[in-house]
Amino acid sequence: VPVDGSHWLSMREVLDILQQKGHEVVVVAPEVSMHIKPSKNFVMKRHSGPITQEEMEEHFKAFLHASLEEGSFLERFLKLYQYMKRVSNLAVSSCEHLLQNKELMWYLEESKF
Repeated sequence: VPVDGSHWLSMREVLDILQQKGHEVVVVAPEVSMHIKPSKNFVMKRHSGPITQEEMEEHFKAFLHASLEEGSFLERFLKLYQYMKRVSNLAVSSCEHLLQNKELMWYLEESKF
């Protein structure tokens, strides 16, 4: 169950190697993501999430803008802290959506995921 961004980019290489060694790889990911895309090297199982693709892109743009904004260290730190709190809340909400998906939970349980 990957996290979008740098975590996924690092994990992707590991998954490719596992597949090359004959392992069946299943990735469980939200329908909306920036980097997690289907591949011939693994089975992808999607679940709904709390935001749309447009909302995710807006959050990312806001984070970039806040990261590059001028101002005192404290002002920039507080803005980035607020952004990270929103991202953390979205991650928790995404996990809740995953756990509420009865069909996907059944599949994962039956396949001994």
